[in-house]
Amino acid sequence: MRAVVFQKKIAFRVQHPEPQPAAGDCLVQVHLAGICGTDLEIVRGYQEFHGVLGHEFVGTVLRGSKSWEGKRVACEINAVCRKCELCLGGLALHCRNRTVMGIKGRDGCFADLVAVPEANLHEVPERLSDEEAVFIEPLAAAFQVIAQCPIEERMSVSVIGPGRLGLLVAQVLATTGCKLTVVGRSGKGMDLCEKAGIQAIHVRDLALERNRDVVVDCTGSPAGLALAMEIIRPRGTIVLKSTYSQAGPLNLAPLVIHEVRVLGSRCGPFGEAINALARGAINVRPLISRTYPIEKALEAFEAAADPENLKVLLKIKPK
Repeated sequence: MRAVVFQKKIAFRVQHPEPQPAAGDCLVQVHLAGICGTDLEIVRGYQEFHGVLGHEFVGTVLRGSKSWEGKRVACEINAVCRKCELCLGGLALHCRNRTVMGIKGRDGCFADLVAVPEANLHEVPERLSDEEAVFIEPLAAAFQVIAQCPIEERMSVSVIGPGRLGLLVAQVLATTGCKLTVVGRSGKGMDLCEKAGIQAIHVRDLALERNRDVVVDCTGSPAGLALAMEIIRPRGTIVLKSTYSQAGPLNLAPLVIHEVRVLGSRCGPFGEAINALARGAINVRPLISRTYPIEKALEAFEAAADPENLKVLLKIKPK
């Protein structure tokens, strides 16, 4: 099968071994996949991953459970043991023995076929196009912000980084009615915020006042956390959605001095993401910048690394 593989460097392979589903797995034919910031960090050394890249996708189940065969699906990315103390204690996403699709110990979806646990599958409603459904996984991660940190209308909230994930987080936060601003440099991302009725502030025009109740860092850079620490109020909450291979020197003393709570935030509720897309509460189509065939995956990764582009997709299923 065709696949995009990372083994010290990224490569497109025409003849890569097909996945061999384990017990409880389904084999899925991938239609469309999205390149995210974590994928870009992996090719820079994050998590020391080797194998087939990718974890955002929509596809059709080819074989496995009879009840799933032929259904169009999205998939949660963490494969868990369901036996360790964290799984049994309700923290399965932090399973001691988990593998993570395209990130840790498990091949990803930038390929014709991917093996996924049946328990991780979610059926995609007919009303959603593949171009919308490919956003289910990152949109679920955006919904995790308000699952971890309840937002009230009275709160002043900022999202730093109007990129792929930041724009999804901003749309989710906008549904809460909070006093929301998005801070960034990207002209396109900030333009999309304004069109959606969300106030956008260029970082050069940002008043460095410690008055935000919640700041969500979606920059993918240590500079995002540094800026968050300059605008969060004492005893406020910083939500980190960024992953990066090198943190560099960072003065964390302000977190202690101002008693700031820091929340790491990762994967989220697929059901809420699917429902939000299905009822049109979140608009993802404007985020799509480019779509490439899988054969041009290396070119697609270059485009995804360009801050002028938002979401870059890989078209995998042949017509």
